[in-house]
Amino acid sequence: MSGTDDTSVTLESLLLPNTPPSIRKNYLTLAQRAQEKDFGPLEEDLVVLDTETTGLSFKNCELLEIACARLSGKKVVDRYHTFVRPKGLIPPEIVALTGIHQSDVADAPSPADAVAGLAEFVGGDLVLAHNATFDRTFVESVPGGSSVSDNWIDTLALSRIALPSLSTHRLSAMAQAFGCDSVTHRAMDDVDALSGMWPIILCGLADMPKGLLAFFADLHPDATWAYRPIFSYLSGTDDATAFNLKQVRRNLLSEVTVEDRADAKEIDGPLTAPSEAEIKADFAPDGPIAAMYGSYEARPEQLAMAEEVRSALATSTHRAIEAGTGVGKSLAYLLPEILFAQRNNVTIGVATKTNALTDQLMAHELPALDQALPEGVSFHALKGYEHYPCLHRMQRSAEEDLPLDMVLDTNPGRTATGIASDMLTALAVAYASVAQSPEGDLDALGIRWRCVPRSMLTTTSNECLRTRCPFFPQECVVYAARRLAASGDVVVTNHSLLLRDVASEGRILPPIRHWVIDEAHAFESEARRQWAVEVSSDDTRAAFELLGGAKSGAIHNAMIKVAAQPGSTLALGLITKASAAVQRASVVTSELFAAIHDLHHLVKGSAYEGSTLWIDEKVRASKEWQAIAAAAKDAHERLDQAGKALSEAQTTVSLTSAQAGNELGESGRFLKDLSESIRLICLEPDPAYVYSAQLQSRKRQGSSEKLVAEKIDIGQDLSKNWLPDTMSAVFTSATIAVGKSFAHFNHAVGFDRLPESAYRDVQLSSSFDYDSNMAVVVAKDLPQPSNPGYLPALEDVLFDIHKAMDGSVLTLFTNRREMEKVFEGLQPRLAEIGLDLVCQEKRSSPRQLRERFISEKSLSLFALKSFWEGFDAAGDTLRCVVVPKLPFASPQDPLVQEREVREQRAWWRYQLPEAVLAVKQAAGRLIRTSTDTGVLVLCDSRLVQKRYGRDFINSMPSKTRTQLECEHIGRYLEMWRSSHEKQ
Repeated sequence: MSGTDDTSVTLESLLLPNTPPSIRKNYLTLAQRAQEKDFGPLEEDLVVLDTETTGLSFKNCELLEIACARLSGKKVVDRYHTFVRPKGLIPPEIVALTGIHQSDVADAPSPADAVAGLAEFVGGDLVLAHNATFDRTFVESVPGGSSVSDNWIDTLALSRIALPSLSTHRLSAMAQAFGCDSVTHRAMDDVDALSGMWPIILCGLADMPKGLLAFFADLHPDATWAYRPIFSYLSGTDDATAFNLKQVRRNLLSEVTVEDRADAKEIDGPLTAPSEAEIKADFAPDGPIAAMYGSYEARPEQLAMAEEVRSALATSTHRAIEAGTGVGKSLAYLLPEILFAQRNNVTIGVATKTNALTDQLMAHELPALDQALPEGVSFHALKGYEHYPCLHRMQRSAEEDLPLDMVLDTNPGRTATGIASDMLTALAVAYASVAQSPEGDLDALGIRWRCVPRSMLTTTSNECLRTRCPFFPQECVVYAARRLAASGDVVVTNHSLLLRDVASEGRILPPIRHWVIDEAHAFESEARRQWAVEVSSDDTRAAFELLGGAKSGAIHNAMIKVAAQPGSTLALGLITKASAAVQRASVVTSELFAAIHDLHHLVKGSAYEGSTLWIDEKVRASKEWQAIAAAAKDAHERLDQAGKALSEAQTTVSLTSAQAGNELGESGRFLKDLSESIRLICLEPDPAYVYSAQLQSRKRQGSSEKLVAEKIDIGQDLSKNWLPDTMSAVFTSATIAVGKSFAHFNHAVGFDRLPESAYRDVQLSSSFDYDSNMAVVVAKDLPQPSNPGYLPALEDVLFDIHKAMDGSVLTLFTNRREMEKVFEGLQPRLAEIGLDLVCQEKRSSPRQLRERFISEKSLSLFALKSFWEGFDAAGDTLRCVVVPKLPFASPQDPLVQEREVREQRAWWRYQLPEAVLAVKQAAGRLIRTSTDTGVLVLCDSRLVQKRYGRDFINSMPSKTRTQLECEHIGRYLEMWRSSHEKQ
């Protein structure tokens, strides 16, 4: 089954931004050259296959259609096609997608007969399939399916190696861009498209730098890898030149022109902002914004926001802008910021919370503005170190044993052979990418991270070797990404990287003085997470294992490499000394975590998913903490000693073996950080932090214990360490204000520590008609959540809600235990009336749940925090959102307890507004387009019975609000749905 349809896809539009000219030229001639080139046996006796199924679930779905074609040269010489008779009915969404109706499969062969015919046709020859795991799993789930072929090639993964400069490797997009047959969600059409793409994929491989295919063919030769014969054959047509990664990167980057922009703070004289008249003209019906759309309707709120951003730039002041859904925030801030950047030769920054918004800006708004604006737009995305390939780590992974032990335990059902194959594919994709892309991005490479440790391909800021790395700085991918970003109009990054840059005093990002913080409601919590200090038993164990000792790890590897060199006595002696110091540090650190484990004795009540203990003065006075303090003092000293011994050994070892020295330094860098973290939390606590212990099961000695220090007042740090160096910061989100008050947000980001003239609050209503399209219902007679009768009553009203809405309900819980208890009672009741309900289980994937919820129109979902925001399901896929209980922070939360001790009315100042904003976020899941309709049901009677209830109600985007007894809610929803049913 292929990907989604793509319309009007051109090859130029599919190429990644900043693709070097020589690479671009090769891609634009690929289709023609592929037809002219003879690939010998790689085009003979191949079977191209595609299937259509009743859905994506291997467990619950079935085959519907099988199609394949046999290739000889570049021609199809034979075909096999059959429908397959499923046991159940074809879901309506699959009928709509594929055009396959029940009548088509009524007289079709059974799955076993259809697959038997397939096996006879294929005859064990090589099978090509796009996302072969999908097709192969469905085929082999049928009796006799495993006899079809032992040799399958996943052309999706291979196309990522062959064509890494494409922004997508969906078959539909590639086929259209390269002029192959189009993809129509019918199996034979997809087969024809893939048949046309096959020689293009092979030609892409043949275009790789000299020696790279031979390098791939020789990667870990003992591992079974389906692509190895392809690389081996194609490399035979190349000369014997050895692959040189350093030279390939140098040649690639020589094609990139970089002109650093000015630091706005160092520009003499005033900066020039666009005028009000210019902004109005640009958003007028005949302006560049209108030209981006087939039909454009001016939105007053969008223009008002753009003018506010322009004003902030012109006056070097800050803004907090709440702009409701549908305003068009992205273009409202991008246009004035881009014009400002271009006129002053500076770079502006946009920071987002989610990858979805980053991708939207990079793939849609910014390319569209590049086409619409007279001077175009240069833009770049920047992420953290761990999102970029590390050339040094890649080289090590190619030379050293594959780290199978790191992932085998977490992949039950996968074989070492299969995981090794995934690791080799990931390595090949990374090498292909850095050979064509100056800046790279691991997230775009389709790597199966579940089976591939990130440490194989990337590094972290703390672990980066910097000047000791053989590729730094000229060939380094991170360095190239930073240089390119510093030369552009716009840098798009995420909250976390911006906050890490603040913590590092500006050593990560270019000197950007004008920022837009989108999805700003999440900025404070992300800052608290980024600036937290942790002492984790899991992380510490893993770090000591990586560093190792005389018999394993980096220390052992250094001993072996140094021993092979002449005159190694001194170096070996220093390594041995460091090994002993590291072992002592490891032992005393283990004793520290054993003492931390004993904090369980101070935890009240039973823990459902572990416990979090607030470390207050009472805890620090306990005998358990005294034991921790003593162990921490010893660990702090031993870690310092180990760090010094290792540093001394590294200096000497580097004279003999630079690689061994680098590995020692890289693996041992954690010692200093761990020592400092222990000092802060256990020995010399700073009152700017709140401290806690995260504890797992009481029974598991040595389990995942963690000590955490979190900043209490994020706004204080921002106002002191970031805002003074920032000339303009525009914070925007659909959920900033509580009612009409910005007080909570302004305190969170530090605005209330600035002069009043330095910032302004702006509230813009949504461009959507919330009052007509959305209703808010409050269940006013439910027992309060603390009442034992609450959950049974909630189950009953949820039954009525699901029945009235005919499914498509998202219920957002704050507590897993309550969610699972209600699900246990409600799910079978709904099943009896033909409605499906699923629950976000402990180890379930939020992404897969989202995809399933969106694809199955009437499915309903019980979910937790990850679905409260950032989840978009436009149209009838989501008709109703239910909030069972107001999302107040737990009274046992360490930050809540610390604030209660330090401040009067802390609950009113922090917990209440945070809960209001969370409910506003939940409400925002319902209306994502101008035609969406839906109902928000609040099942917490405290909204009626407590005076703070009006803060929630008055903050809802719709004024269509109703308070009802539970027995009337179902009927009300039926009537509301009937009146809003789309014709």
